Amino acid sequence: MAVQPERYSIVRRDVWSSSRFQLGIGLLLAVLLPWAVRVNLEIQELEWPGLQNSLAGTIIALGIGYFAYRRLSRYPGVRAFYNILPTFAASYGAVLAVFFFARLDYSRLHFSVSFILCVLWFYFLYFKLRRRRLRIGYIPVGSTGRLTTIPDVRWIELSADEGTGHALDMIVADLRADLGETWERFLADRALDGMLVMHVKQMEESLTGRVAIEHLSENNLGSLIPGIVYGKVKRLGDFVAAMVALPLLAPFMLIIAAAIRLDSPGPAFFRQLRMGYRGFGFTMLKFRTMRVEAAAALDPRAAAITGDEDLRVTRVGRFLRRYRLDELPQVINVLKGEMSWIGPRPEAIPLSGWYEAELPFYRYRHIVRPGITGWAQLKQGHVAQVDQVLEKLHYDFYYIKNFSFWLDLLIIAGTIRVVINGHGAR
Repeated sequence: MAVQPERYSIVRRDVWSSSRFQLGIGLLLAVLLPWAVRVNLEIQELEWPGLQNSLAGTIIALGIGYFAYRRLSRYPGVRAFYNILPTFAASYGAVLAVFFFARLDYSRLHFSVSFILCVLWFYFLYFKLRRRRLRIGYIPVGSTGRLTTIPDVRWIELSADEGTGHALDMIVADLRADLGETWERFLADRALDGMLVMHVKQMEESLTGRVAIEHLSENNLGSLIPGIVYGKVKRLGDFVAAMVALPLLAPFMLIIAAAIRLDSPGPAFFRQLRMGYRGFGFTMLKFRTMRVEAAAALDPRAAAITGDEDLRVTRVGRFLRRYRLDELPQVINVLKGEMSWIGPRPEAIPLSGWYEAELPFYRYRHIVRPGITGWAQLKQGHVAQVDQVLEKLHYDFYYIKNFSFWLDLLIIAGTIRVVINGHGAR
């Protein structure tokens, strides 16, 4: 049921949401204040170069950490609370590593105090801003009305008449509709005031993490081919990570293989033809989690679908599925270039053919390498029926359209949490 909109007129920015305010106060509290206190204390002359280096280093660390934190937190469904500590720990740690290997003098005390105050400030900001929902004003023309069904947002129907109003985080409008001169002048003025004005389609995507697929959608660069440069860099990173991971995982994989053989008759590995990059099939490796005779008795499409509490799953298999350990052999697929660590999940050939016949543009998800984990897996989990796959396809298209290092980093963090709690396993 749609949320009943509120009526207000003009808008003002909320200072707490301003990036300049957040970064400026952060630098003041976590960098300049402890540095000034340290300078006013009696320090030895030899400590001065290290303190100066520390000032520059903590400014850089806080700036990099804030940029990464903002990039990670802008994706839908993300709780920024989980990103604060690891993001700033990584940025401060990276700067310290540079200082260490470059043999530069620095103050451990200043870095430590700066890091603690930085983390405390951004936790304070998180809880301060979490008290209220996003306040988004919308122009009541075109297709913006459908946005009011999205929960956890305070939707405010705007009036073109200027006056004293309430603060908004942003404004959304259907920029492809015939808004008329009054509304166009209103939006232009708000943009000049520094207010973020978004098109209804981008707003819906940013709040839901899904892309509507009434038609193929270009990415932010105006192309159907996602991030060519990043795709090449990502492939190199996949290869290096797989080369490092395989020897480290090998002992655990041997133990898992032995447990599978002892638990039920049949091979330790399961091989299945899956639809891969650019529509070419490949043989995907997994640890076997089902009884061989049970799977063989079904037709190919039914055998490819795993239901809730599927009786074909073995005791060891259920444990492996819960913690995603059955996916470990796919490191070999990554090494061979057939898969990536992150991407749309590859479907079995019978299922892929079924979905392609039923769903428009399904084949477009093959424009990037399939992954061991992905955005759709985090947002929806395992699905099989066509109506569920259609919903999942919205998430796959969102990943393809926003194909980037930052989204991959967010998926890695989310996957770690899913593996720990076993959410969505079948």
